[in-house]
Amino acid sequence: MTTLSVSHLQTGHVGLNVTNLHRSQQFYHDVFGFETFQESADADRRYAFLGQGSRLVLTLWQQSEGQFATNRPGLHHLSFQVDTIEQVRAYEARLQQLNIPLFYDGIVPHGERAASGGLFFLDPDGIRLEIYTATGANEQPAPNSDAPTCGFF
Repeated sequence: MTTLSVSHLQTGHVGLNVTNLHRSQQFYHDVFGFETFQESADADRRYAFLGQGSRLVLTLWQQSEGQFATNRPGLHHLSFQVDTIEQVRAYEARLQQLNIPLFYDGIVPHGERAASGGLFFLDPDGIRLEIYTATGANEQPAPNSDAPTCGFF
């Protein structure tokens, strides 16, 4: 029998249920620069595949009503990692230009004295999002000194 190793697994794309496909496509295009690889406008099967370069990152499925429920089992938040704190700052400027409110006051560390950290905000359906980097975010105090910042927004 073949032994399976977790080291061979990687997260693939993430699929999100949305209430308005066009609005969500526009949001993820404007914020992250994702391109639409494929989409269906069929009234009964609306979806879009989004990505960068040749890599599929996100699939959007218009099959929901209401707002994202943070008090239900399921997705807690969707996180995107970038290489540098400067890239996080560039996203912060983009979010400000798009008038997208941030949790906290801009870039914050993941924990007290942690080097990693980033930005926390919502998509149009209330899905919690994060853009972070592994180093350089320790300039500010953490919003929660006793728990990971990304766990409680």
